[in-house]
Amino acid sequence: MLSEITQPESTSSKFDALLVVSFGGPEGRDDVIPFLENVLRGRNVSRERMMAVAEHYYHFNGVSPLNGQNRALMAALETELEENGIELPIYWGNRNWNPLLPDTIDQMKQDGIRNSLVFVTSAFSSYSGCRQYRENVVNACEQVGEGTPEMHKLRVFFNHPGYVNPVAENVCDAIGRLNNSYQSSAHILFTAHSIPMTMAEGCDYEKQLLNACSLVMDQVGPQNWDLVYQSRSGRPDQPWLEPDVCDHIRALPDECKSVVIVPIGFISDHMEIMFDLDEEASQECDKLGIEMQRANTVGTHPRFITMIRELIQEKLSGHDKLALGNLGPSHDVCPEDCCPLGQTAGPPRR
Repeated sequence: MLSEITQPESTSSKFDALLVVSFGGPEGRDDVIPFLENVLRGRNVSRERMMAVAEHYYHFNGVSPLNGQNRALMAALETELEENGIELPIYWGNRNWNPLLPDTIDQMKQDGIRNSLVFVTSAFSSYSGCRQYRENVVNACEQVGEGTPEMHKLRVFFNHPGYVNPVAENVCDAIGRLNNSYQSSAHILFTAHSIPMTMAEGCDYEKQLLNACSLVMDQVGPQNWDLVYQSRSGRPDQPWLEPDVCDHIRALPDECKSVVIVPIGFISDHMEIMFDLDEEASQECDKLGIEMQRANTVGTHPRFITMIRELIQEKLSGHDKLALGNLGPSHDVCPEDCCPLGQTAGPPRR
């Protein structure tokens, strides 16, 4: 049986902290190999493959923007909570790099935290985007030992207006940066991290992504759009979600002169956006004479920060569960068989 983060119905008096959980990323060249060894621990990935991924980080001097963006998010959220009278200290722990989850949870234990909310920096349900983070938190608590806080995960937010609306705003902004004559005919390419089909078949990842894209385009207006994938890292003979963003760009009709790439599957910039989109996809567009703009991630958009506060208030005081579209708000408590692993291989590069 899967050990689970507990999520009982609660009142504000039961919560005394917020834990932000993320993937983690290196912040210098010396961090890159130890970071990737953490990412790949327990996976059958060759040293050669790992070193190839390391070169992507070295291309940016070994620095992923992810940790810096998480610091900015927490600073904005601290202000948001304070302005709304919510007294919750914010802690931060990563899956793969400092600050690591066991160290953070040990600090929470030493600080006397007993019941913490958990915000995972992933909008969609899948093994790697939700269940694995739940497992990471449980395993870290077991590693720290007796006296660790109870953990109560906030729901995924793919269709929350506080996510959809900022994405739509960023799409419109990117369209506005195109040559005037290309704006009305721009092709919108939403991207998300590809996952193995065996993983995708056991979760709502693809359905949630399509729903979120549709909700965004309801606000953007009538333009052609597609959902594509990026950052595939598995064996060539293993089916993963397709099409790949660069393959799709190459297959666009000759009359397509502009694209806007929207990394809807990610809330913050990181290596997979910087390398796979800002480098590889951009170069592919240049070869084909296609003007490309990449929409910003939501990052610290004020409405997104407000959304996190609203998710917290759902737990604190029964705040309305906001959701756009017909799928409704996601469940608070994940079923035991939710989002199984399937078969996966290869190193994510966040």
